[in-house]
Amino acid sequence: MQQNGEVVLCAASAYEQKYYFNGSFSQIPGDVKDQLHIICVLFTEDIGGIILFVFDQEGHLQIRTQAKDSDYNYDEIGAALEVKEIQRTRRDMLNGLELYYRAVFLHESLDLEEWQLEY
Repeated sequence: MQQNGEVVLCAASAYEQKYYFNGSFSQIPGDVKDQLHIICVLFTEDIGGIILFVFDQEGHLQIRTQAKDSDYNYDEIGAALEVKEIQRTRRDMLNGLELYYRAVFLHESLDLEEWQLEY
Protein backbone atom coordinates (compact mmCIF):
# COMPACT_ATOMS: atom_id res chain seq x y z
CA MET A 1 0.00 0.00 0.00
CA GLN A 2 1.59 3.28 -1.14
CA GLN A 3 0.26 6.82 -0.99
CA ASN A 4 2.00 10.16 -1.62
CA GLY A 5 5.40 8.46 -1.70
CA GLU A 6 4.69 6.88 1.67
CA VAL A 7 4.51 3.13 2.19
CA VAL A 8 2.36 1.41 4.80
CA LEU A 9 4.23 -1.43 6.51
CA CYS A 10 1.26 -2.65 8.55
CA ALA A 11 -1.98 -1.43 10.08
CA ALA A 12 -4.85 -2.56 12.27
CA SER A 13 -8.39 -1.31 12.73
CA ALA A 14 -10.60 -1.70 15.77
CA TYR A 15 -13.60 -0.92 13.56
CA GLU A 16 -13.09 -3.76 11.09
CA GLN A 17 -11.15 -5.95 13.53
CA LYS A 18 -8.58 -6.56 10.81
CA TYR A 19 -4.80 -6.51 10.53
CA TYR A 20 -2.95 -5.64 7.31
CA PHE A 21 0.68 -6.46 6.52
CA ASN A 22 2.22 -5.20 3.28
CA GLY A 23 3.35 -8.23 1.26
CA SER A 24 6.27 -6.24 -0.15
CA PHE A 25 7.94 -6.79 3.23
CA SER A 26 7.68 -10.59 3.19
CA GLN A 27 11.46 -10.93 3.68
CA ILE A 28 11.29 -9.43 7.18
CA PRO A 29 11.96 -12.14 9.80
CA GLY A 30 8.87 -13.90 11.12
CA ASP A 31 9.44 -12.85 14.73
CA VAL A 32 9.47 -9.18 13.69
CA LYS A 33 6.25 -9.68 11.72
CA ASP A 34 4.73 -11.37 14.77
CA GLN A 35 5.77 -8.50 17.04
CA LEU A 36 4.24 -5.94 14.67
CA HIS A 37 1.02 -7.95 14.55
CA ILE A 38 0.84 -8.16 18.35
CA ILE A 39 1.61 -4.45 18.79
CA CYS A 40 -1.09 -3.42 16.31
CA VAL A 41 -3.80 -5.73 17.64
CA LEU A 42 -3.14 -4.90 21.30
CA PHE A 43 -3.18 -1.19 20.49
CA THR A 44 -6.57 -1.37 18.79
CA GLU A 45 -8.01 -3.52 21.59
CA ASP A 46 -6.75 -1.20 24.35
CA ILE A 47 -7.08 2.23 22.70
CA GLY A 48 -9.41 1.70 19.76
CA GLY A 49 -9.23 3.41 16.39
CA ILE A 50 -6.65 2.62 13.74
CA ILE A 51 -2.88 2.28 14.00
CA LEU A 52 -0.54 2.46 11.02
CA PHE A 53 3.21 1.93 10.67
CA VAL A 54 4.22 4.08 7.69
CA PHE A 55 7.55 4.76 5.97
CA ASP A 56 7.79 8.37 4.80
CA GLN A 57 9.63 9.46 1.64
CA GLU A 58 12.95 9.71 3.51
CA GLY A 59 12.61 6.21 4.94
CA HIS A 60 11.64 7.15 8.49
CA LEU A 61 9.15 4.82 10.15
CA GLN A 62 6.23 6.68 11.67
CA ILE A 63 3.50 5.33 13.92
CA ARG A 64 0.19 7.03 13.23
CA THR A 65 -3.16 6.67 14.88
CA GLN A 66 -6.58 7.89 13.92
CA ALA A 67 -10.21 7.47 14.85
CA LYS A 68 -13.59 8.13 13.38
CA ASP A 69 -15.12 11.44 14.46
CA SER A 70 -18.05 9.50 15.88
CA ASP A 71 -15.80 7.28 18.04
CA TYR A 72 -16.20 8.72 21.53
CA ASN A 73 -14.48 5.71 23.11
CA TYR A 74 -11.16 6.43 21.36
CA ASP A 75 -8.58 7.59 23.87
CA GLU A 76 -6.49 10.24 22.09
CA ILE A 77 -4.21 10.89 25.08
CA GLY A 78 -3.82 7.17 25.70
CA ALA A 79 -2.97 6.69 22.02
CA ALA A 80 -0.17 9.26 22.15
CA LEU A 81 1.22 7.72 25.34
CA GLU A 82 1.05 4.21 23.91
CA VAL A 83 2.86 5.29 20.72
CA LYS A 84 5.64 6.83 22.85
CA GLU A 85 5.86 3.57 24.82
CA ILE A 86 6.11 1.52 21.62
CA GLN A 87 8.84 3.85 20.33
CA ARG A 88 10.75 3.54 23.61
CA THR A 89 10.47 -0.20 24.17
CA ARG A 90 10.80 -1.26 20.52
CA ARG A 91 13.44 1.28 19.49
CA ASP A 92 15.92 -1.28 18.17
CA MET A 93 13.28 -3.12 16.16
CA LEU A 94 11.97 0.14 14.67
CA ASN A 95 15.51 1.32 13.84
CA GLY A 96 16.21 -2.05 12.21
CA LEU A 97 13.07 -1.74 10.09
CA GLU A 98 14.14 1.74 8.97
CA LEU A 99 17.59 0.39 8.09
CA TYR A 100 16.03 -2.45 6.11
CA TYR A 101 13.67 -0.13 4.24
CA ARG A 102 16.39 2.38 3.37
CA ALA A 103 18.79 -0.32 2.17
CA VAL A 104 16.36 -2.57 0.29
CA PHE A 105 13.70 -0.17 -1.00
CA LEU A 106 15.51 3.18 -1.24
CA HIS A 107 18.87 1.59 -2.17
CA GLU A 108 20.81 3.85 0.19
CA SER A 109 24.30 3.01 1.35
CA LEU A 110 24.12 3.13 5.12
CA ASP A 111 26.46 4.16 7.90
CA LEU A 112 25.59 1.62 10.60
CA GLU A 113 27.20 3.68 13.37
CA GLU A 114 24.58 6.40 13.03
CA TRP A 115 21.81 3.92 13.90
CA GLN A 116 22.96 3.21 17.48
CA LEU A 117 21.73 -0.37 17.48
CA GLU A 118 22.30 -2.24 20.72
CA TYR A 119 23.64 -5.79 20.51
